[in-house]
Amino acid sequence: MANVVVVGAQWGDEGKGKLVDWLSEQADTVVRFQGGHNAGHTLVIGENVYKLSLLPSGVVRPGKMGIIGSGVVLDPYALIAEIDRLVAQGVAVSPDNLRVADNVPLILSIHRDLDALRESGSHGATLGTTKRGIGPAYEDKVGRRAIRLMDLSDTDTLAEKVDRLLVHHNALRRGFGHPEYRADAIIEELTTIAPRVLPFMDVVWRLMDEARRSGRRILFEGAQGALLDIDHGTYPFVTSSNTVAGQAATGSGVGPGAIDYVLGIAKAYTTRVGEGPFPTELHDEIGTTIGERGREFGTVTGRKRRCGWFDSVLVRQTVRTSGINGIALTKLDILDGFDEIKICVRYRLDGQEIDYLPASQSAQARIEPIYETIEGWSQTSAGARSWLDLPAQAIKYVRRVEELIGAPVALVSTSPEREDTILVQNPFET
Repeated sequence: MANVVVVGAQWGDEGKGKLVDWLSEQADTVVRFQGGHNAGHTLVIGENVYKLSLLPSGVVRPGKMGIIGSGVVLDPYALIAEIDRLVAQGVAVSPDNLRVADNVPLILSIHRDLDALRESGSHGATLGTTKRGIGPAYEDKVGRRAIRLMDLSDTDTLAEKVDRLLVHHNALRRGFGHPEYRADAIIEELTTIAPRVLPFMDVVWRLMDEARRSGRRILFEGAQGALLDIDHGTYPFVTSSNTVAGQAATGSGVGPGAIDYVLGIAKAYTTRVGEGPFPTELHDEIGTTIGERGREFGTVTGRKRRCGWFDSVLVRQTVRTSGINGIALTKLDILDGFDEIKICVRYRLDGQEIDYLPASQSAQARIEPIYETIEGWSQTSAGARSWLDLPAQAIKYVRRVEELIGAPVALVSTSPEREDTILVQNPFET
């Protein structure tokens, strides 16, 4: 039985929710392995729409075990609020179908405050964070001062750990000219929510090992996109965690041998939310049209997404850094009706052609896209469920994408409805 990792192959918002939902129906265990509640998945199941940020997508399906791994940073209040929203929609969420790693770091109010202070007070370009405390929480994790979920069950040592945390944060508060935090207020924040979250706590690495040994199908669900990876993304305009497929092993407590197939999700065009380089961004009517047709607004933030042509250089690079075995190409139908469509095939940097995205921030800002123009199609591809339903030129476009990125297209999505999918290769059956 194959275990599958799903990662975004661009800057996030590629439509992972629909594909993860489709795959989760075949999986027994669905695991979130990085990120926090700063990235959202929208699942459309029949007439029901579920918006998830922290919870693994499998929780909306009966009989699936959802797991939040230690690679995630967890806002306990956001978790409970999300659970309550799903319960109000008729979804059963309990320790029977949701477990959270005991060593997951927690996001506290002090992290959200610091995130907002930095973003609003920075000079020059902002990083475009969601101000939900994700980055500061990861900083405390690697700084070895984080409060972890297990700490809520040990009240005898909690005060000592909070004091250690505040030595760092109160120094920052003084630097910003803000009053210091009181330890008792932070302790109350934690002890108030503890009874709601502690029932979900478990030893996740052991659960994962048991799932593997019993032959259960595991789906590793990534948030955001590989181009936001802290190491391999467009630094510093990235998230604070590793979003590439290798993090699935680290962030859930399994060895890399547990991963059998990596499915990358990529739009048939490119979008980005927030600041940072975007070589193929369109500032014209075409970019506006793509954004309107694709309803390009963030699930969590509501921010308008920047839109541009498909960038094969970036996706090819992601294929290599994440070890992607196949691509799910989404929103092909948004390109219906264009007389011609462009694909970025190389870059020009200081007069020379290159075939990769340089790591330098200044170089990324200077690169120019080199396009290949492909004839568009006037017929509709919306709702197509087989190759025979697609216009001939749409098929040529997909095939050219495959050639340029160096990976096969395993699925093609032609609408938000999960049934409107052309299946070429089922990742769980490879």
